[in-house]
Amino acid sequence: MTDALLVSNLILWCLVIVLALVVLALARQVGVLHERVAPAGALMPTNGPKVGERTEPVSLRDLAGAALTVGGPAADGRATLVLWLSPTCPVCRTLVPTAVSLAQAERLRLVFASDGDKLEQHRAYVDDLRIAAYPYVVSQAFGMSYAVSKLPFAVLIGADGVLKSKGLVNTREHLESLVEAMRSGIATLQEYAARVEQSNDASLRGQPS
Repeated sequence: MTDALLVSNLILWCLVIVLALVVLALARQVGVLHERVAPAGALMPTNGPKVGERTEPVSLRDLAGAALTVGGPAADGRATLVLWLSPTCPVCRTLVPTAVSLAQAERLRLVFASDGDKLEQHRAYVDDLRIAAYPYVVSQAFGMSYAVSKLPFAVLIGADGVLKSKGLVNTREHLESLVEAMRSGIATLQEYAARVEQSNDASLRGQPS
């Protein structure tokens, strides 16, 4: 009886060790795949102002009637993040806290933009999301100037007035990718990943990248 228990315990311990090794191997493989997967950046449309171009200053008024200018060199030395949204867009609602958090962390000037004639609906939307501290512009012409056709859409304008990045932003990662694109000087993270892959291939071939 004792021998049977010892044998069964040894078998169980062997199984535990094998399972632990399998888990470690899988965890390592997940890490390798994570490094190989290209980052998912915002989807950048081809129409509208191009990344790298200098933006023209646009004079606007927010819901509160305050005048503001978007585009061109910034007097306060900060980059400007403009997020186009709509009171009827559920994805837009989920991105608002992310935009606020990102703007605070990166010291960005944050501007919300939309269109439509029902200003009371926009005011209720601002109150509901608690974003009254940020400019909220209702202007169809402003959206058309950046070729905004789908929401949520965002552009990041550098302090020098140059358009650093833009695109459809459906997730937090998409929104953060705009900042990463500005830091790297590359329009999209997909382009960055392609350059890294080309550099790695060149290194493997023994050629200068």
